[in-house]
Amino acid sequence: MSSPPAQRHRGLVGRDPADHGVRIVDTPTVRVHHPADLVGTVLSLIAIVLVLVLAVFAHRTTTGITQDVQGVAVIVRRILFVPVAVLEGLVTFIAPVAVLVELVTRRLVRQAFEAVAGGLLAVLTALLAAWLITELGVSDLRNTFSVWSREANQALVTIPALMTGTAGLLTAAGQRSRRRTVAWSWNLLWIALGVALITGAVTLPGALLTVLIGRASGLGLRYAFGVRSERAYGPALVEGIRRAGFAPVRLTRVRDVAAAHPGGDDALATDLAAVAITRYGDKRVYAMTTEDGNRLDVVVLDGDRQVVGILTRFWRSMRLRGIDGRAVVSLRQAAERAALLCYAAWSAGVCTPRLLGLAESEDSMILIQQHARGAVPLRDLPPDEVTDEVLDAIWEQLSIAHAAGLAHRALTADVVLVNPDADACSPDSPATGAHDADAPVVLLTGWESGDVASSELARRMDVSHLLAMLALKVGPDRAVASAVRMMPDNLATIGPLLQPIAFPRATREEARGKRDVLSELRETLLARLPKAVVEPERLVRFGARTVVTVVAVIFATSLIITSLNFNDIRNALAEASPWWALVSFGLGLLTFLGSALTVVAFAPVKLSLWRTTQAQAAAAYVALGAPAGIGPAAINLRLLTQRGVSNALGVASVGLVQLAQLVTTVILLVVLVLVSGSDLPLSMPPRTVLLAVGLVALAITAVMFIPRVRQWLAARITPIWQTTWPRLVQLIGQPKRFTVAVLGSLVMTLGYLGAFWAAVAAFGLGAAVAPIDIAIAYLFGNAAGAVIPAPGGLGPVEAGLVTGLTTAGIGVAIGAPIVLLFRFLTFWLRIPIGWFAMKVLVKRGEL
Repeated sequence: MSSPPAQRHRGLVGRDPADHGVRIVDTPTVRVHHPADLVGTVLSLIAIVLVLVLAVFAHRTTTGITQDVQGVAVIVRRILFVPVAVLEGLVTFIAPVAVLVELVTRRLVRQAFEAVAGGLLAVLTALLAAWLITELGVSDLRNTFSVWSREANQALVTIPALMTGTAGLLTAAGQRSRRRTVAWSWNLLWIALGVALITGAVTLPGALLTVLIGRASGLGLRYAFGVRSERAYGPALVEGIRRAGFAPVRLTRVRDVAAAHPGGDDALATDLAAVAITRYGDKRVYAMTTEDGNRLDVVVLDGDRQVVGILTRFWRSMRLRGIDGRAVVSLRQAAERAALLCYAAWSAGVCTPRLLGLAESEDSMILIQQHARGAVPLRDLPPDEVTDEVLDAIWEQLSIAHAAGLAHRALTADVVLVNPDADACSPDSPATGAHDADAPVVLLTGWESGDVASSELARRMDVSHLLAMLALKVGPDRAVASAVRMMPDNLATIGPLLQPIAFPRATREEARGKRDVLSELRETLLARLPKAVVEPERLVRFGARTVVTVVAVIFATSLIITSLNFNDIRNALAEASPWWALVSFGLGLLTFLGSALTVVAFAPVKLSLWRTTQAQAAAAYVALGAPAGIGPAAINLRLLTQRGVSNALGVASVGLVQLAQLVTTVILLVVLVLVSGSDLPLSMPPRTVLLAVGLVALAITAVMFIPRVRQWLAARITPIWQTTWPRLVQLIGQPKRFTVAVLGSLVMTLGYLGAFWAAVAAFGLGAAVAPIDIAIAYLFGNAAGAVIPAPGGLGPVEAGLVTGLTTAGIGVAIGAPIVLLFRFLTFWLRIPIGWFAMKVLVKRGEL
């Protein structure tokens, strides 16, 4: 390959014009770090951990399966005309040699060396794993991987190192679909492993670990050093374009950089409309000039990049509630979906570049589309040039799409193009005939994430995406005004979706730098449409904090379960008094009434006691998915806001309810101590604890001297205090309501304490334990559930209650059944009641 010095400096690649006659300005990626290799490595490591866990906890099962498989060993030995060791040697010699010969003959010398390195790494890893299991593993783990050795006259941990190395070499050599020797070598390796398993040369977990270690070693090496790119570049790219029916004469890679020199190829490479395509999607874009002088865009989707998009969409679909659309599972599906949406949008009359051709070449799919001549992305358009006419034209294009049942799902400032040329749309586009020649032309691009038969939620998302994007560009006032002019019927329900987690990535990143815009947007929307709902919905199923909490709860629960004697627990539950259990359940139901009395007393509006009691019952159902104490607070806040109470006043009222319950509980504890004549079962903390508490207090005092910390605390505490204090003063001035609030809190606290005491009495220990000890045990468990935000307090509450009973002199063998009975009666058994109450209140519009 040769090229003039100037062209070589600019990145000219490909063959001479005599070969394909196309001038290509590009810098191909020779080696790529394939995300699929990283995913495969992680999955292999996870599978290795699972095999080890099963080897320990399902030792008998794995051993039994291995023995069943080895039952046909005699038949296999009769069929084989060579010993198993010789067969293993042949497979581990012939297969690697054949693969390496194919790689060298294809002039893939570097890949051959990498394959050898992958095999050596797998061999060393297998030897290390066998040594670690032998020296550090528990007895069940060693026994699971051990086979009898006649030479050593003992059982030895066996992970066939040569077979593991073969698996690592074959993995590093590439995909079996592209290397014939790799394909049949894998078949031989599986046969050899099967024979070794049947004849007792290796156990079932050992055979699985052989392949998994090889896969993890080979894939990890491939990702670390990269693999030879199989994307369509140069002649392969030209070949694909020609199969789509076009005759290119020049292809220039579009890059998101400022043009170094005006005119020429630099102008083609930095055309703003084409650059926008590279920004809103992970794809390559080329400016193509055809033989007849047309300027078209060539969009190339690469197979090695599809894994990232698939994983991202899968993660968002798991984490978010209905936000992301259907995921694609292959490169061809991604290209076909993009083509379908482009055709559908153009046919519906949306002003969008028309898709002209589609082809496949190497590990890439090629889409050829019209070029948006002279168009400028909204991101690059100065704000003063975004006139009201431009805003109206943007909303008009979205209205056309929605009228045809289409949803975009990824509206950003890069997919909205503004073009001063009235002929920007295709001359034969359905939108051209009705277009006003004096109005600005707006194009919507990037339809590959959209839906052709969209749901109402998808169209609401489009409106919220576009409104947020325009607010970030021209301000909330103009954005809302344009939306009210063009789509007034679609704005009342989008407020809950105006939150960053629901936006495309580009809009989320822009919103981080303008944090006040979204809150101003909600206020502006509410001012325009007073009845609009603007409170954000909970769209996230779980976050990082939830994952950490669940893991911690599982770990703590496992520790507790492993320390219990289930025979003693079963015997204790069988001897429990059903009458005291019934009393415990009844006192637990009484807490609904107590909580309702407190809410009615503190509510700024008149509430029905019966409806409020039903709401407290519904909170028992909500508590299943919310941390302890959060469910009732959320239900009470919803109950107040549904009756016109402002959010700030509702938060203050709910806060007073929580405060009243806390104060009442503390006072009740003091009264119990005085009445019972008992001393609090507390001793003076040791010197180390006192020193630690002093250091923490000193650190908090030092932090309070930082102005920013004080300002941050003041910004959050002052509004709550300003709203809560006047409300508290007002209630103190109304003795009747204040008395009802105190009575309700007292009924609720005594109800829970009584239910817990009845659960203790069910096991014949009611008179043996002082009421103050039971009260402290209950409060300790309740505090544990509040500190560790597990759903329903599951795990922390049980652990805290058992610990509290233990400090009161009740052993774990009897304390655990007491706690299980109490939680069953006051938590699990109330969930069906709460579900029914929730259905009734929602149907009546109370919640």
